[in-house]
Amino acid sequence: MPLSPYLSFAGNCSDAIAYYQRTLGAELLYKISFGEMPKSAQDSAENCPSGMQFPDTAIAHANVRIAGSDIMMSDAMPSGKASYSGFTLVLDSQQVEEGKRWFDNLAANGKNRNGLAGNFLGAWLWQSHR
Repeated sequence: MPLSPYLSFAGNCSDAIAYYQRTLGAELLYKISFGEMPKSAQDSAENCPSGMQFPDTAIAHANVRIAGSDIMMSDAMPSGKASYSGFTLVLDSQQVEEGKRWFDNLAANGKNRNGLAGNFLGAWLWQSHR
């Protein structure tokens, strides 16, 4: 059974999807905004379980595939107060040229933590976006 991360964004999920498509060649499998969802009794703030309302353009659910792995994402918070302090995704390429291309694309707008170099784990590590 595969394990897929689910990332929550604070209103910039569409930007993240576009970024992953541009830098990593992500394939958009599915995307629905809150405005595209069927209307229900939960559309009013008093009936919404989280007590939150989202703009029609906010992403309710999306699924992208990067190098064979699915990542789900949305602008919605699961419940309560969420903190958007960052996350880590590991990209694993079996081809050196593909790994270099990913690195270069991410480095263009990211923070290069220790360059493109091998380490004792036999991998190239740590590129941060924003």
